[in-house]
Amino acid sequence: MDIRQLRYFVAVVEAGSFTKAAATLNVAQSALSLHVRQLEEGFGTQLLVRDRTGVSVTASGDKLLERARIILKEIQLTEAELTNTVASPSGEVTIGIPSGAARVLSGPLLESVRNELPRISLKMIEGMTGPLEEWMAAGRFNLAILYRAAESVGRMTVLAREEFCLVVPPGEPPLEDEIALGNLHAFPLAVPMRNNNVRRSVADVVAQHGCVLDVRFEVDSLSTIINIVMEGKAYSILTPSAIQKEASQGQVRMVKIIDPVITRTVVLAVNPKDERSPAVSAVRKLIPKVVRTLIESRHWAATAPDRA
Repeated sequence: MDIRQLRYFVAVVEAGSFTKAAATLNVAQSALSLHVRQLEEGFGTQLLVRDRTGVSVTASGDKLLERARIILKEIQLTEAELTNTVASPSGEVTIGIPSGAARVLSGPLLESVRNELPRISLKMIEGMTGPLEEWMAAGRFNLAILYRAAESVGRMTVLAREEFCLVVPPGEPPLEDEIALGNLHAFPLAVPMRNNNVRRSVADVVAQHGCVLDVRFEVDSLSTIINIVMEGKAYSILTPSAIQKEASQGQVRMVKIIDPVITRTVVLAVNPKDERSPAVSAVRKLIPKVVRTLIESRHWAATAPDRA
């Protein structure tokens, strides 16, 4: 067994197939198959089940996957500590970012890292908040941008605070700029799945005030929710960052929710194992600066933490 075999094995499992892993790694599929087969021969047990739809791990493969991730993480950290310095950090930093925040933050963040931290390779994984929370808890990311209620921030860095709005199809009521929470029941909604932090933030406030919502569609895709609204099939409840582009082009309209206003806190979390990494620390310090610049330039309709 060698480190390359472990890397290839983990890549195949995470990609779900040898073909996808080969494309990601830029390695011949036959080479991947050979290394995995050598692993299986070395351990004397089958690690993967291969079929027409891809691969799945056996019980032995699942045990190896867990250990392999730990081993590769330690190797990465050791390499970073031996070759990295605070003055000139280098290496790969992986960050999870929700789809809504990604629409305003990903481009500027990538550009800032490229300009200010040229030796760091930033790997950004975008997704809905439910899976991101699970992946961060499993240690898949060095950093993650997450959503929290104000009282549950803990030690995480507060980046911004956002207010939810009713997302309205063009030309549809309400025609006012504001709507009371108690009046939302009149509008059919397309919203994220129940395990989504955004959905929970809204549901908690709605329940506290004895209101009801007419949820017609539960969709675990921000782009699909926005398309449903643009097509006039439903309304939604989102923050401005998620639909700034469509609102500026007149494809949807934002109506502020009041009585009460529903807010959420955008935070930056760090994997405790990575706190001593110079590369992670450098990106961790850069992100709040990028967010503040976006807010002050009105490219992110949010409030900076010291102005909330």
